[in-house]
Amino acid sequence: MIQSYYKSPNNDFTLIKGDCVEILSKFKFGFDMVFADPPYFLSSGGISCQSGQVVCVDKGDWDKPTTSEDMDSFNLRWLTACREHMKDDATIWISGTHHNIFSVQQQLIKLGFKILNVVTWAKTNPPPNISCRYFTYSTEFIIWARKSPKVAHYFNYELMKKLNGDKQMTDVWQLPAIGKWEKSCGKHPTQKPLGVLARLIQASTKPNAWILDPFSGSSTTGIAANLLGRRFLGLEKEDEYLLMSQARREEIEDISIRNNYLERLVKSVNALPSFVSYLSDNSEMDYGIPWL
Repeated sequence: MIQSYYKSPNNDFTLIKGDCVEILSKFKFGFDMVFADPPYFLSSGGISCQSGQVVCVDKGDWDKPTTSEDMDSFNLRWLTACREHMKDDATIWISGTHHNIFSVQQQLIKLGFKILNVVTWAKTNPPPNISCRYFTYSTEFIIWARKSPKVAHYFNYELMKKLNGDKQMTDVWQLPAIGKWEKSCGKHPTQKPLGVLARLIQASTKPNAWILDPFSGSSTTGIAANLLGRRFLGLEKEDEYLLMSQARREEIEDISIRNNYLERLVKSVNALPSFVSYLSDNSEMDYGIPWL
């Protein structure tokens, strides 16, 4: 029996504390989708600008630069563990920058994944470049890959087209970085916007799908998943971020807050409006946790 750190009242959101590889080795279960925001290994004493102030961009010891060999070994290790828990038709999304994304891509190929897209997330509100010695960093990359080259994956093409003004959606996404309204329970140094996760989830899963995040941080993946009627398992080492995740999930038990978040998603990134009432209509559902 694996001890959960937190479970939501209807069991659609579970957090477990610990190393993702170690935890995943203890149970057998297949997920429909994985989203991973692994360390970028870029915390080397640099500075940036936040809210008009100069700040250090160091995230923590887990994000300190390492050798290319160690980075490859790390990425191969966690990707292998995740792959073993993906359904045959499942897909995985991995975010990164030039610091880590090429290593991730090579390990995906080594493990037999089929890379479907490399999405460029162009931030509409990036922080300024303080040094003025190079172009302002305004993008991140998100690799989308499926487990097997021979097994078809799910892609909600029609929805993505609809959300893009009835035109095919490209692999360049103009979306804002995280807003203040998403930090009501605290700040995580690498927190992703709900809008980005909402698009990934709607593109590649159906309602009630199981989603895994092996580096869950403040659990934006889980909040987006639950707002859109999906189920979530998050793995995280740090108590600070587990507490933040729990607070964020408890916050959306308030139906007014939940609907406010959904309405913001509809306005900012065209999340599907029909999901605004999804959780209130299904609040009594008990999804169950098959591995706990």
